[in-house]
Amino acid sequence: MPFPKFGLIPWLLLGATPVLAQINAGTLPPTPSPPFKLTKVAQFDLPWRIAFLPDGRMLITEKIGKLFLATPSGQKLEVTGVPPVQYQDQNGLLGVYLAPSYSSDGAIYLTYSEPGQDPGTSSLALARATLRIGTDTASLEDLKVVWHDPIKGKGGQVGAAVAFSPDQKFLFLTAGDRQRFTPAQDPNQPAGKILRLTPDGKPAPGNPMGGKTGARSVPVIDPPRDTEAAKTAPIVRTYDFDGPNLTPSETWTSGHRTPYGLAFAPDGRLWELEHGPRGGDELNLIEPGKNYGWPLVSYAVNYDGVPIASPDTRPDLAKPVIYWTPVLAPGNLMFYSGAMFPQWKGSAFATGLVSRALHRIEVHGATATPAEHWTVGFRVRDVAQAPDGALWLIEDEHEGGLYRLTPK
Repeated sequence: MPFPKFGLIPWLLLGATPVLAQINAGTLPPTPSPPFKLTKVAQFDLPWRIAFLPDGRMLITEKIGKLFLATPSGQKLEVTGVPPVQYQDQNGLLGVYLAPSYSSDGAIYLTYSEPGQDPGTSSLALARATLRIGTDTASLEDLKVVWHDPIKGKGGQVGAAVAFSPDQKFLFLTAGDRQRFTPAQDPNQPAGKILRLTPDGKPAPGNPMGGKTGARSVPVIDPPRDTEAAKTAPIVRTYDFDGPNLTPSETWTSGHRTPYGLAFAPDGRLWELEHGPRGGDELNLIEPGKNYGWPLVSYAVNYDGVPIASPDTRPDLAKPVIYWTPVLAPGNLMFYSGAMFPQWKGSAFATGLVSRALHRIEVHGATATPAEHWTVGFRVRDVAQAPDGALWLIEDEHEGGLYRLTPK
């Protein structure tokens, strides 16, 4: 019985078939005596994501709309050529990722909130550019938006996480529900989906609804107060697609809320980490064509206390492998493969904003169990692995630190 220390019943017997019970990791206490030390190296204004270059330098985004090239010793150089972003609440310049072809062509990807024409409106955008580094300069050149959600509107939580398939041929992109709830279940809108795209932003071959197109017009709502209000939320306008609506042919999975973490395990399985409302943060094993339930179900309630149906009532929907009530408020998800912490090789790491902690998760095939989580004393937005195997953390604050994590 692998889970006695969690006080959980690991298996529920339904007839003769054992079914793994969902694990609530939110009640587990922090692990004392972290086996690492943290060294603050630099400071940023609302840093969001780290991307390491092969030489150990890193690209770091600031949500306010800036991109920096930083050295391991903390020297910073602002990168020019960053596109305009809508910075507001959870929106802004978010992800930065090296393309699989980076070593040969210097290509990187950015994810961000693309401003709309109307004040306060935006949508998720994915851009590809070439990073040019000079003696005292760094710039993005030939920047091109390869995919965007054309349905501009209000609301935060655009998602914006990217993961490349193990064969490096395809790109997975998370699109949050924008706090609008119902679009996550609408196959005609990208919000609340994980998309599988080619490197140039087109629908990838082999997607569950490959070749299908969606409705030519869709209703747009503003963020309602809760899941019940969303069912009758007034339509503020209708969006008409300029050409074919490719959303169905882009979609890999649906029913996601705020998917901020996306990473492939060493065995090639894809895992996703997302925010719940008041409770119900989720670690999901992502499988093509599945519906992960938001906003129909959650191991949580709305922020105002309005109930949401339990996932246990909907066997047709995919359940999380682990959930957190109370929440950790995830910032990112990654799998460790370095030599500096050999005991952690193959483990997943999740960052916690509310938990102010680094969470280690053991993943074996299609199962995952919480291992430890260490309080670090600040809102942890991202964790990334350097080429030397050290882990690096960034702090989600206006004077947010960049920290190197090494063995004690």
